[in-house]
Amino acid sequence: MPDDRDERADLVDLAGLPDPLPIEPINGPLDATVRLPGSKSITNRALVCAALADGTSSLDGALFADDTEAMIGVLRAVGIAVRRDPREARLEIDGCGGVPPAADAEVDVRQSGTTARFVAPLLALGTGRYRVTGHPQLLARPMGPTFDALRSLGVPVEELAGPGHLPVTIGGAGRGSLGGVLRVPGDVSSQFLSGLLLAAPCAPGGLVIELTTELVSRPYVDLTVAVMRAFGATVDTPDPATFAVAAGGYRSVRGYRIEPDASAASYPLAAAAICGGRVRVEGLGSDSLQGDAGFGDLLAAMGATVHRDAHSTEVVGDGHLQGGDFDLTHLSDTAQTLAVCAAFAEGPVRVRGIGFIRRKEIDRVAAVATELRRCGIDAVEEPDGWLIHGGPVRPAVVQTSEDHRMAMSFALLGLRAPGIAIADPSCVAKTFPGYWRLLDQLRP
Repeated sequence: MPDDRDERADLVDLAGLPDPLPIEPINGPLDATVRLPGSKSITNRALVCAALADGTSSLDGALFADDTEAMIGVLRAVGIAVRRDPREARLEIDGCGGVPPAADAEVDVRQSGTTARFVAPLLALGTGRYRVTGHPQLLARPMGPTFDALRSLGVPVEELAGPGHLPVTIGGAGRGSLGGVLRVPGDVSSQFLSGLLLAAPCAPGGLVIELTTELVSRPYVDLTVAVMRAFGATVDTPDPATFAVAAGGYRSVRGYRIEPDASAASYPLAAAAICGGRVRVEGLGSDSLQGDAGFGDLLAAMGATVHRDAHSTEVVGDGHLQGGDFDLTHLSDTAQTLAVCAAFAEGPVRVRGIGFIRRKEIDRVAAVATELRRCGIDAVEEPDGWLIHGGPVRPAVVQTSEDHRMAMSFALLGLRAPGIAIADPSCVAKTFPGYWRLLDQLRP
């Protein structure tokens, strides 16, 4: 199998983009069918399950982007072989049978919060001492719930800069067994729960996790459980706040199919609603495992027509959108996309339930309100979202603050309104290196 050791070779075309990048408006209705890269969420979950399994697994349709390369880099650093074939969107992983081979290692999770929160429990299964660091932006993001959970299981965790943050050293003398009962909060990020769940089948006695607060982004946890079960894990959910994972590890899977990224699909689907016309996303159908596949329902509530079948999702719009009140607690990665749609709505749009995205790559609630106002849109920042009144968009350079979703969502403004440019356009490499090519594919 080909193995491209230059993990950033796929991203080289981003280096030549102008900064800021002007977005040319689209003239005429859209008429496009697109196929998107694989889901980041599924790719990284499947990588962890395959890495902990017995035997060799293969993933088809995998995403190759900074966040998944971060996961691959960590797995390789702890002695797990991963072979890449970007041309075929395929990965092969030689599983470690539940115990990372490297006795000691230093790992870099880059800017990937998903990687950081998934690999910390994985490293606790090892026999060595592991130092975890990352990009300065990630060092500011919370890790406390994971560290507290590992400590309660007897795993040594030493924060090296400040409580609840990376960099950190995990493991060493006195390492715990990861078994027993855990009580963890669910209102900071679902990634903390998902990371603990992913390691749980390899705990000698299994693991029971009880939530102490309401869980945000529950569809992502449902996705975690679905991927775990595909790799042979036994997970019971006797009630919405309890997850009981049996011991027994994972089995290898050949040809595990990863569906297109539903969060990424929100951008071309929203483009049809904003600009008018038709956009069809192939491979993302009514049976999708991803909660963000429900973004089409939000567009339908705003007046677009949405068609779904087993193999695709299509949005047909006429450029006229209605206001409304939307709770995005469980679709938070599409919140910025919806906020941009709101700029063109007739009537106010309230987006709520997303106060926790203030602790993402940046404070996304504050950033969206600031950048919409920079573009002439009346946007009021609320504790858990926004109140947005649509109106004329004025020319502006949108500041993305290294947040890939700011760049991708605000580029949609420029598809309809002239004079929009995106600062630091290469930040889309985090999850969607081919994003700017996608926008070009939408043009009539």
